Amino acid sequence: MKGDEIMTRETTARVCCQSLNKSYVVPGREGLTRQVLQDVSFQACDGELVSVVGPSGSGKSTLLYCLSGLESCDDGKVELCGVDITQLSLPDISRLRRDNVGFVFQDYNLIQSLTSIENVMLPAQLSGADADPAAAKALLNKLGLSNQINAKPQTLSGGEQQRVAVARILFNQSKIVFADEPTGALDSQASKVIANLLREAARAGSTVVIVTHDIELAAQSDRVLVLYDGRVNSILEHPSPREVFETLNMLNNGNSPHEANSD
Repeated sequence: MKGDEIMTRETTARVCCQSLNKSYVVPGREGLTRQVLQDVSFQACDGELVSVVGPSGSGKSTLLYCLSGLESCDDGKVELCGVDITQLSLPDISRLRRDNVGFVFQDYNLIQSLTSIENVMLPAQLSGADADPAAAKALLNKLGLSNQINAKPQTLSGGEQQRVAVARILFNQSKIVFADEPTGALDSQASKVIANLLREAARAGSTVVIVTHDIELAAQSDRVLVLYDGRVNSILEHPSPREVFETLNMLNNGNSPHEANSD
């Protein structure tokens, strides 16, 4: 399929996976693989905020990378904006992701030679979209970075870099936003600001899928996908913080409170 032939058909589900499986070769153990995701199916719709939670090692970040096309799956189906990316070449996946997807990485992925505001505006400039410096500045101000607008990443703290990375994604108003631990390096006040902005992005029509250990952030989601040992353990609808906490507490103690339900 040629790059200019990629067409995205608007459906209710902007992000969808069916029977997704992913394994890795165990380092130093020739021929031995470890199953990380097993038969995972779920979808996220336009205007929806979905959190992915679970104990460490349950496959949360791997799922996010497979959904975004940054990693391939062993088998199963992954759709972004109605396009099955498992049938696309890597260049075509990159073009589809460039035009439709924003990703907040745990390691921020900021360009070290650019200032905060330049990092925020860069994706829009690369795609030929309008990059309004005043709007970028206003967003950075909202994130408490008014004094770091012209600072470069190496002069920023981890939390400040994380906020710049989040601002970059929100500024570009992507149809789909994937965020891997977007509040992981932030204090409680900054975390609340990020949570509110992600919620606003969903209300504005973006599909937002986040991996998080932040119970308060997960509780603001429309749905919470609970992973356990690489499988969908349960899906919580508009959960309270207590419901998220109790579910994770049971899993961390080796108990499974729900049967898998990935419809």
